[in-house]
Amino acid sequence: MVEFGLNGKTAIVTGGSAGIGLATAKALYREGVKVAIAARNPERLEQAVNSIRELSPTSASQPIGDVIAISADVSQAEGIEKIVSQTLSHFGQVDILVNNAGSARAGSFLDLGDDAFVEAWNLKLLGYIRLVRAIVPDLIERRNGQIINIVGGAGRTPRANFLPGGTTNAALLNFTRGISKELAQYNIRINAISPGLTATERAEHLAEQTSQSLGISVEQYKAEILRSIPLGRIIPPEEIANLVLFLVSDLAASITGAEILVDGGTTPGV
Repeated sequence: MVEFGLNGKTAIVTGGSAGIGLATAKALYREGVKVAIAARNPERLEQAVNSIRELSPTSASQPIGDVIAISADVSQAEGIEKIVSQTLSHFGQVDILVNNAGSARAGSFLDLGDDAFVEAWNLKLLGYIRLVRAIVPDLIERRNGQIINIVGGAGRTPRANFLPGGTTNAALLNFTRGISKELAQYNIRINAISPGLTATERAEHLAEQTSQSLGISVEQYKAEILRSIPLGRIIPPEEIANLVLFLVSDLAASITGAEILVDGGTTPGV
C-alpha cells in the first residue's frame, strides 16, 4: 500500500459537495487529513459531510481525519474570505488547497452573451486566483504548501460550443504555470489536473446543454464523445482524487507548474 504521509494536514476543497470535489475530500479524509469542504448549497454540504464521516481510514493503523462544511460562493470575494477564515479558525492552518469549484455554460457562441463568460471567469478563474492569494501568506510563513487546480481539457483543446469554459481553463493553465515560479522559492507547489469526461452531475448537465446546441439527442452526443476517447471509458471521480493524493504528497516533491491530463488519451496535441 502506498504511504502518502498526509496524516494531520489540513485541506480546503472547493466544490466539495459532489463529483470530483467530494471524491477528493473523501480520499484526503481517509488519509487522516482535516478537510474543509466548501460549496454553495448547505443541504448538499450536510449530505456530503455525513457521507464522509461514514468512511473508514485506509488502514487499521491510520487515524481518521476530520471534516467541516462551509457554505460560501467562491465567485464573491467575501465567500473566499469566509472559507479561509473559518478553516483557519477551526483547524489553525491550511496545508493543501484543491480548487475545484467552477462551471460554465455550453452552447453556440452566438447564443451566449457576455454574462456566460463573466460568470465562468468570476466563479472559476477569479475564484481560484483569489483563493490562492488568500492562503499563500500562511503557506509562505511555514514555507510549505500544496495547491491543486482542477482545470479541464478545453483549456488545451478549444471547443466551439464551450468557449466560456475553454477560455477560463486556458487562463488557469497560464496562471498555474506562471505563479508556480514565484511560489517555488517558498517550497509551495502548485499543479493543474485536467480531467476529460468524468462521471459527475456537472458532466451530465454539460452534455444536455451541448447536445441541445448541436441539435442532437443527449444519448447521441454521449455516444460520439465515448467513441472519441481512445481508452473508451468515462473517468470515475475517484481516479482524479487518487492523483490529487499523489501530487500533494512528498512523493511528488519535485513536481510544480505542471498540468496532468486524465482524459483516456483524448487530447490530440503534444
